[in-house]
Formats: sequence, C-alpha cells, structure tokens
Amino acid sequence: MVYDQIFISAIAQFVFSLQSNFYENMSFKKILRQMIVGENRYIDSFTEYKQVMLSGNFTLIAMTILIIHGLVEDSIDWPLVAHVVSFLFFGFSILLHRMGKHILANYTLLATSNLTVYVFASSESMQTGSSVFFIVITVGAFAFYNRTNKIHAVMFGVLSFLLFCLCNFTDVRILAWRDYTPEILTLIATINFGTALIASSVLVSLLIKMNQESAKQLCENNKLLAKTNAELDSFVYSTSHDLRAPLSSLKGLINIADNVQDIAELKYYLVLMKGRVDSMNSFINEITDYSRNNRKEVGKEHVNLKELAIEVWEDLKFSPDATNIHFEMQFEDTVDLISDKSRLKVILSNLISNAIRYHERRKENQYIRLCHAVSGQGFYLKVEDNGQGIADEYHQKIFDMFYRGNESSKGSGLGLYIVKETLEKLSGRISLDSKPGIGSSFTLSFPK
Repeated sequence: MVYDQIFISAIAQFVFSLQSNFYENMSFKKILRQMIVGENRYIDSFTEYKQVMLSGNFTLIAMTILIIHGLVEDSIDWPLVAHVVSFLFFGFSILLHRMGKHILANYTLLATSNLTVYVFASSESMQTGSSVFFIVITVGAFAFYNRTNKIHAVMFGVLSFLLFCLCNFTDVRILAWRDYTPEILTLIATINFGTALIASSVLVSLLIKMNQESAKQLCENNKLLAKTNAELDSFVYSTSHDLRAPLSSLKGLINIADNVQDIAELKYYLVLMKGRVDSMNSFINEITDYSRNNRKEVGKEHVNLKELAIEVWEDLKFSPDATNIHFEMQFEDTVDLISDKSRLKVILSNLISNAIRYHERRKENQYIRLCHAVSGQGFYLKVEDNGQGIADEYHQKIFDMFYRGNESSKGSGLGLYIVKETLEKLSGRISLDSKPGIGSSFTLSFPK
C-alpha cells in the first residue's frame, strides 16, 4: 500500500509538471482548448474563457489521478467503484463545458471533487492528511468564479469545511475503515501534502499565466485603440479636405463654363471637370477599400496569379498615364495560391496604379514588372518599375495614412497605407527597394 501511494504521488507530480510546462506550448494549448471548450465553439469574454480553461485543467488533473489510483487498487471492490463513479462525473463536467453550460460544469466538478475527497478521507485517519485536498478544491473554486459569482466560491468553500468536519469528527463513512502503522501514516501524510501543494501551485501558476495573457491582450488592445483614434483624427481631417478640394474646383469650373461661348473652350473645361470627378471617385473607392478591409472576414480560395494580374492591368491600362508603359509578368500561367482574391486585387491595383502614376515619362522602355518566388518560408511577389523612384528618407513614411511626398503628389496618400493594412490581414509583409531616378521595387511576402 505504501509503495502504491509513492507511485501515485510520483506519477501525479509528473502529470502536474507536464500540465504546467506544456501549457506554454501553443499546439498543446490548442489541444486542451478543443478538448475542454470544443473545436467550433467560441467564448466571447476572455475572463470567462480563462475560468473555463482553469476548470477544465483542474478536471483533467483529477481524472488523471483517479485513473492512476484506480490502476493500483488491490482488488475490484468498493474503492474502485468510487473511482469509476467519480471519473464519470468528472467526464460529465467536461461534456457540460463543451455544451456551453459552464456554470453547471463547475457545480459538477466542485461537488464531485468534494465528495470524492470525503469518501476516501473519511475511511482513514486524519493524520494521513487526505483532508488537505479540501484546501485545493477551495482554491480552485475561487479561481473558477469571478467577482460577480463569488457567492458560489464561498458556498463550495463552506461545503469543503463541513465535509472536513464530517469525515474527521464523526463516524459517518462510505468505505470501510483503513488502518496504517505510525510510520506509514507519516509517509502518506507527506505524500498527500506534497501532491496537494503541487496541485495548488499548478493551479495558481495557470491562473497567473492566463492573467498575464489577459494583461498582454489588454495592452495590445490599448495600442490598437490609440492607433485607431489617431488614424480617425487624420482620416476625418484629410477626408474632408480631399473631398472639399475637388468639389470646390468643380464648382469654380462650372461657374467659368457658364460664361464661355466657344465650344472648344467649353469642351476643355468639361475635360477638367471630368478629371476632378474621377479624382473624387478614386478617393471614395480607396475609402471603400479601407473600410471593407477592416470589416470583411479573410477568405480562402484558389487564386491564379496571372489571371488576377491581367484583370488588374485591364482595369488600369487605358488611363492616360499608362500609354507608353509595358506590363510584364515573369511567371507561369499555372501559378496558384490560396488566399483572399479580393484583397490581393486591392493590393495589386494600388501598387500598379502607383507605378503608373509616378512613372518617368522621359525614359524609354518604361515598364512595370511582376515576378514571383517560392521558398520554405512562404510565397513572394515583386512589383517593380523604372519610374521616378523614392528617396531613402521617405521609405517608411510612404506607408502612413494620407502621407504625400510633396504637395504636387497626385494621389490621396491612402494607397500604400491600404496595401500595408490589407497585407496585415493576410499575415503578409511588404518591403521597398527604391532609388530616385532609377525606379522602385515592392516585395510582398506571404506565409506558407
């Protein structure tokens, strides 16, 4: 019996150690989450998710100890029946979590834990220290329930205390009484205390780790909120300016056209008006792309890269600035990738339209070239041109919202910002290699 207790304690400590160490591993955490919560279930509140995971981990530890303890039972008797019944109730607690009934699952877990400890502690001397597990259960109860439900934790703490008194100060018991020698009592008490201490430490450790994750998530949310507020201020100011400017210009052109009698001159002003309308329409489309990228879920579909590139070029090649530009695609017709097609189109459209807008008209053999490469890390797409190029000091700034290199810039300052934000949705990155007067090369990298 003593060796059985030592064996149980050693295995239990090993299990607790695995539980604590592997929790840091993302794949193990994912397996635990699917086991406890369910693969297709989502818990909105991180606080509730944390409490559910703590409860589930506690349940799995209890089930593991029951299995080990049951395997070393001397015979098929009432103690083994108690193990099986307790194990089934613990399993039912996990099932309730998977069904989304988390409060009922905690009730089942804590009630089963209390009764299981009582059944075994009431059948042996108080000196074995089995009653110390009532403390572990009470610690778990206060970890599982938040401030609004502390009455439940107090209730189970009181239940643990009452069962402690019942098993140590009365003769009420379910299993037959088990006698031990003084030496064995000391050893069992040490084992029970050590196991309870480790179990409590693991439980508190998991709670601290989850609180750290919660704090980290809060910091990230605060940074995102600050970024969103700053972008909103810039967005409101720049949007009002960029929409008002073409409208004011259009209004002025209309006033001038009212007093023009010459048809040729009138047509000239109509062309200018059309340019202002096109500019405003382009800006509104960019705002729409930005809004859609923030709100739309990321899709996954097979995308033929060459077909997508041709589709983008067909939309842009008839603009006046694209007349003398040669568009090249240096990849096979069969290059496919799994990604969000609409977002990829937005990225390519912005990069290619920028290359058209800032091409170098005095150069011969103007081109926009698309290349691709695949490595063990992922997929790479390069958009390069021999246009005006960008000075080194602007390489980081050009991806900021509404940034323009100078007052004569034709764009809204949203294009490259949208490219960067859209790539982040696809877990991608963008890098720039550019020299003034030589050209620019934007490299997009996507994870495999």
